[in-house]
Amino acid sequence: MELPLVVGVDGSPGSLQAVDWAVDEAARHGVALRLVYASLWERYEASTPDGASDELTPEEIVATAADRARRRDPEAKVSVDVIPDEATHALLGEAHHAFAVVTGSRGRGELAGLLLGSVGLTVAARAHGPVIVVRGDKAGLAGTHERILLGAADPAVAGEATRFAFREAEARDCVLDVVRAWRRPAHATPEHPLLTGDPALAHEEQASALLDAVLHDPAADHPGVRVRRATVEGPARRVLLNRSAAADLVIIGARHRSGHFGLHLGRVGHTLLHHAQCPVAVVPQPE
Repeated sequence: MELPLVVGVDGSPGSLQAVDWAVDEAARHGVALRLVYASLWERYEASTPDGASDELTPEEIVATAADRARRRDPEAKVSVDVIPDEATHALLGEAHHAFAVVTGSRGRGELAGLLLGSVGLTVAARAHGPVIVVRGDKAGLAGTHERILLGAADPAVAGEATRFAFREAEARDCVLDVVRAWRRPAHATPEHPLLTGDPALAHEEQASALLDAVLHDPAADHPGVRVRRATVEGPARRVLLNRSAAADLVIIGARHRSGHFGLHLGRVGHTLLHHAQCPVAVVPQPE
């Protein structure tokens, strides 16, 4: 049985945008949608002393989201649930049995100056399954570029993210851009093994060899996917951020930090989650 695509909804514009995106994503992969509202205190905070409230109830919020999903795709298989738990904890639990968890970039009650809501950031940093934060410009959200972008990390981090990227490109029948950024060491010494010959060429060749290793098995499993590979000098966060302007989804891997609860997102992950011009998928690598 296929796992559902879980969407965290709270009635905010960001979560409704996430629902729209998730409807299309679920259709591409042939999976059901599960719309989840989670809050421990919403029922009490929304109530006025006389028992009346101007706020929608949790049940009304998920019902409205479900109606929106069905209007977008009448054939969508949609289920809803209201979970009496803190939102991040509930979605982290959902991630264990989901195709992926989808959140908006901002939720209800988030401070105006925040670039990414605390729920989306926390779930992306801690989940044990893929998390997609829906953000970006109109073209990126609509998927008109017909291009998926994968930031190729080291093999220890890249396996699941690479397989996820190939499946995504195959489902969309689009190009998969795989990029490995590289930089020259700031304090290289003459004894550095890469400094025999042209240092820049040596670093670029090392990046290309890493791409070979990362792509070998997934490319063989998905021979129909059109792959464009590139090695680019510069900070990875800047390279991927710039290229996100021409992508429909940017995918990065993450690994669990030893001795910590959560993933090692690093500067690349934080930069993309806050500033990318298309949705961002964070795919953890199992320990």
